[in-house]
Amino acid sequence: MSKTNESLMQRRQNAVARGVSQIHPIVVQRAENATVWDVEGRQYIDFAGGIAVLNTGHRHPKVMDAVRRQLDQFTHTCFQVLAYEPYIALCERLNEMVPGDFAKKTLLVTTGSEALENAVKIARAATGRAGVIAFTGGYHGRTMMTLSMTGKVAPYSAGMGLMPGGVYRAQFPCPLHGVSDDDALASIERIFKNDAQPQDIAAIVIEPVQGEGGFYVASPAFMQRLRALCDQHGIMLVADEVQTGAGRTGTFFAMEQMGVAADLTTFAKSIAGGFPVAGVCGRAEVMDAIAPGGLGGTYAGSPLACAAALAVMDVFEEENLLARSRTVGEILTARLNALAADDKRIGDVRGLGAMVACELFTADGAPDAELTGRIVAAARDKGLILLSCGQYGNVIRILVPLTATDVELQAGMDIIAECFAEQQ
Repeated sequence: MSKTNESLMQRRQNAVARGVSQIHPIVVQRAENATVWDVEGRQYIDFAGGIAVLNTGHRHPKVMDAVRRQLDQFTHTCFQVLAYEPYIALCERLNEMVPGDFAKKTLLVTTGSEALENAVKIARAATGRAGVIAFTGGYHGRTMMTLSMTGKVAPYSAGMGLMPGGVYRAQFPCPLHGVSDDDALASIERIFKNDAQPQDIAAIVIEPVQGEGGFYVASPAFMQRLRALCDQHGIMLVADEVQTGAGRTGTFFAMEQMGVAADLTTFAKSIAGGFPVAGVCGRAEVMDAIAPGGLGGTYAGSPLACAAALAVMDVFEEENLLARSRTVGEILTARLNALAADDKRIGDVRGLGAMVACELFTADGAPDAELTGRIVAAARDKGLILLSCGQYGNVIRILVPLTATDVELQAGMDIIAECFAEQQ
């Protein structure tokens, strides 16, 4: 009996915990670059990219070759037991690439949540302080500490009780929703006045471009003022580049466009082209604040993932993918702006590089999550995989592989245009 999406989804329902959600009722059989095929043989253009993991596409040949070579050598030793060169080489390259004109060191782990957890640990050890300031709409992970920093209760921490304390919420600047740079900075000052003194705050954690929060872009002016505030009070500035990193925004890290450097930068997702590796890179003296044994993990910095990440970096250079990221962003933004000119339900088109989104509203200006869901579902039926996001669920985000062809980009955008025309 041939496998179907329906039969496998039934098996999934019976076997997989309910809390593991799924956007599309599809089971993938294979994938190549910007295309996926389901178990029934249907083909889809992938505008989701595994949620920003596949900037170099599914199964990039050079990434696959690097992993095969590593498979022939060894797959695991635990770096804390027996070291290996790919881990060291990846740290060396990241120390060069992460923004900041200062000596750096890097820690490798496995997931973005681990990276953020460890960034907080490092900041606390370096400053001798415990408090953290995060922002409304921020997404930093699903572990207990990162859920404290994530600015959205449902669905991430709903029903789980209160998360660990010592995390304070500032407003993320978003003029579209009435929050100026001044308002955002004033909200930090209110925390200092009402909740925790500056000398109690170890770190301010921010996504340069919010991911799950809706692709809102922090202005360079805001980031520079935030940097000055951290310097004034001896607070570590942590840039969460898990989703923005690895070339998604047109530079390898989004902070390169902000005019300032963070003390600690976290990365994950697309850094290894589909293989799980993540980490923290920062000021050497800050990274060294924790004694040997205080950082690491059994699978942290997997040899296979390190080999993949080194290959990803080579691919970016050889294929000029940073320039391609900017071109992809221009193509997507132009098409969305053309749609918005004729469809007032699209209230905003925004992004940085190829991290592009549009936000949908009803005729009376309310966030339109219902329309957003219909567009995502209709696009799937036409062979396009899309994602939604945002605090109100009314943002369509595009995270297509940078290696997608112009033909694929335009075909995907044609489907989006058809969906808007049909969903009246």
